[in-house]
Amino acid sequence: MSAAANPGAGVDYAVVVPTVGRQSLAVVLDALEHGSGPPPREVIVVDDRPDPGPLPATRSARVLRSGGRGPAAARNAGWRAACCEWVVFLDDDVLPPPDWKARLVADLAWLGLEVGASQARITVPLPADRRPTDWERNTAGLATSKWITADMAYRRAALVRSGGFDERFPRAYREDTELALRVQRHGYRVVTGERVTTHPVREADFLVSVRQQRGNADDALVRRLLGPGWREQFGGARGRLPRHAATTAAAVLAVLCGVLGARRAALLLGGAWAGLTAKFALDRIAPGPRTREEVVKMLVTSAAIPPAACLHRVLGELRHRGVRSTGAADVVDPHAERRPVVRR
Repeated sequence: MSAAANPGAGVDYAVVVPTVGRQSLAVVLDALEHGSGPPPREVIVVDDRPDPGPLPATRSARVLRSGGRGPAAARNAGWRAACCEWVVFLDDDVLPPPDWKARLVADLAWLGLEVGASQARITVPLPADRRPTDWERNTAGLATSKWITADMAYRRAALVRSGGFDERFPRAYREDTELALRVQRHGYRVVTGERVTTHPVREADFLVSVRQQRGNADDALVRRLLGPGWREQFGGARGRLPRHAATTAAAVLAVLCGVLGARRAALLLGGAWAGLTAKFALDRIAPGPRTREEVVKMLVTSAAIPPAACLHRVLGELRHRGVRSTGAADVVDPHAERRPVVRR
């Protein structure tokens, strides 16, 4: 079939997959190698483990190492090593359908130069025989999130002009949306394509929701970069941090009053803490499966989350206190001159 009859055949693209060594990487690479549609010029896997080891099924991919500096740094290493017109970022735990390549090039083939990025439609399968757990509901939020790089194609020129991902974001949180906003400030449009990619719910341990509170430090960076109205730009709902701060303050003051002998005040503040914590736990338990295991998990983590969220936010504010707030994100890449290491 000629390129004129099949416009997608003329799409010049590379695929970049940052990884921390998950076995699911093999599924992604298999879809890229054996699925239908025009193939990428190159598949680049960026191993972001501090101590890289063997990776599954990477014989057909070029492997780079980014030294465990986080997904933003890994993606930067990948797109800078590619020379195609389009760079498509895929997470190492998604499930591209068999015709993903065909659908991708169909999304990209007709885009004008004013379009800097094309986002896939993400689906998160949830159990059909019960209500989803708190962790499953959290993952399901990816289906409605803006500009996430689980499956996101960027025009390389837009990445060059914007500077790429801001490597001050050490986690897979906020760094993708911040980049999309910056790309749009440079005059590009970000569109949603018709391709659909599945993002399964990964297994998680008891305290995963507590560890997720590290993202509050990244919120501090976003606020410094974009100003106090950053949530409106992100299109996100108001967070729980003010309520977490009230809950944590009640607990701290209750203990302080108890130490100082102010028993009545300690009881009142302790009651306030208990009430706020119980309300938070019930809000998380009600939409869930309400099994014994899930209820215990929600009770324990609902007590731990507020102080963890406040601690990480304070640490983030201190860490990023020198970041200039201009209402526009200016990327700072301390590793711009560091070339990725190619694994032979």
